[in-house]
Amino acid sequence: MAQAGSLVTDELKKLVGVESEPEVWEIEKGAIVKFAQSVGDTNPLWNDPDESSKTCYGGMIAPPTFTSMLRNEKLYDTIFELDLPAKRVLNAGNEIEFFEPIRPGDIITVTGKLANIAEREGSVGRMLVLTFEYTYKNQTGKVVSIGRNNIIRY
Repeated sequence: MAQAGSLVTDELKKLVGVESEPEVWEIEKGAIVKFAQSVGDTNPLWNDPDESSKTCYGGMIAPPTFTSMLRNEKLYDTIFELDLPAKRVLNAGNEIEFFEPIRPGDIITVTGKLANIAEREGSVGRMLVLTFEYTYKNQTGKVVSIGRNNIIRY
């Protein structure tokens, strides 16, 4: 049960720091190209195998924001399925750290967790800021990226 006046439930507190089951994505060249085209990015690094082969990367890589497509669906669904007093959901921003390029043929494993809960007073009343953290590892176990997503429930 939440403290009087608090939106933070015991159920929500129990979820903090619990890592999700992994979700695995096989990265295809066509998916990289379609993603780049969908955001209007014509950089040859993610659009042109011939031109990208002449770069320091030696071939195509995914755009930095490509990881936004590689969600961990089970954890993502948690955002909407949590039975909280605050029913509305708003994306309050994303942050991504990059460590290694993602390439066609990579196998990316995504895990995530609810990293933090903050309760704030906003112009529409009490709200929760839920910070989710996602870790993206390639087939060799290297962390290629870490993403953080803040979700407001109000």
